[in-house]
Amino acid sequence: MAKEHDISRTVVRGHRTIRRVAFLLALSAALSACEKPEVPHPPMPEVTVLTVKPEDTPVTFEFVGSTASSQQVEVRARVNGFLDTRLYTEGGLVKKGQVMFQMDRKPFEAQLNAAEAALDEQKARLWTAQSNLKRVKPLAKANAVSQKDLDDAQGKVNAAAAAVEMARADVDTAKLNLGYTTINAPVTGASSFARIQDGAYLNEQSGPLTYVAQLDPMWVDFSISEDEMLRIRQQKKSGQLRTPGATALSVQLVLADGSAYPEIGRIFFADANYSTETGTFLLRATFSNPDADLRPGQFVRVRIEGATRPDAVLIPQKAVLQGAQGHFVWIVDKEGKAQVRSIEVGSWQGDNWFITKGLASGDRVITDGLMHLSKGTPVRIGTGASGQPAAKPAAAAADKPKTASD
Repeated sequence: MAKEHDISRTVVRGHRTIRRVAFLLALSAALSACEKPEVPHPPMPEVTVLTVKPEDTPVTFEFVGSTASSQQVEVRARVNGFLDTRLYTEGGLVKKGQVMFQMDRKPFEAQLNAAEAALDEQKARLWTAQSNLKRVKPLAKANAVSQKDLDDAQGKVNAAAAAVEMARADVDTAKLNLGYTTINAPVTGASSFARIQDGAYLNEQSGPLTYVAQLDPMWVDFSISEDEMLRIRQQKKSGQLRTPGATALSVQLVLADGSAYPEIGRIFFADANYSTETGTFLLRATFSNPDADLRPGQFVRVRIEGATRPDAVLIPQKAVLQGAQGHFVWIVDKEGKAQVRSIEVGSWQGDNWFITKGLASGDRVITDGLMHLSKGTPVRIGTGASGQPAAKPAAAAADKPKTASD
């Protein structure tokens, strides 16, 4: 009996131990459930910054223009007659004085012969009148003839001399008309197609035979809008823009395929009035065209260089954002946190943007890594950060193109 009692006591102690262990495990689990898990801190956004450094920056203005011949002359017939033959290659280059058309010469040669014969006749009459005057003069001195006879003889000489001059003028006119039957190129340049064919009769109503366009030099016409002109004047007055004067600016052309024309042009003409139809102001530049690479009627991009923006702030366009309150940029403040800065923008310069207000020297503008920014967020400046201003645009970079409709 004692042995059974000991076994019962041992079993009871085992159950108590098991319950105590279970309780401790449950308590440990409950305490573990109440503890908050440790949340890892998100990494700081990595950004690329550009340190603002104002400096004098060349500025380029770009417009759309078209080429025009510096002298385009219509070739017309000066006399009436039949066209014999065309003596030039249509569309080819011709030199000044080169024969382009030949009219029928025979009628004009006959008129010249008749005029020369009439001149000879008048010369003969003058000789007869002069001989008669020589005979009358001695007789008049001897009172053998009256003074009236002397006056009549002198009058006949004068009339005959005038008739000779008139006949000589008719000869000159006939020679001119005969010369006009050979139609020469008025200038050196490119010729157009013949508008009148061989054998046609030419008169004042026939119109031009063709035209010749001088190619060297070549003119380029382009227009600037009234708004743009007023804005440039205001910027010059406020000191935001410096220009050496229109005639001192250099002009470059970009052709339709994107290639740059090698010659540098100069502005030499500005129209007196704005166009009432387009509201634009016409300017004209001249270019040397020795190889005839430019032809009239081409559309080109005109780049005006030589102007400067003093102490300009230039940042990449990708760094400029726009919201409900206008344009703004993200900057890194002295504490290394991202902040928003409102700005005022000017014109484009290639892939960059002139900033007229809102940024000062030393400001660090964020150019990359803008997607995950919020105000006051600490940021880490990446290895791609730049402490220099935006790269100056190359010769191809320019302000936004202007058109005649701008």
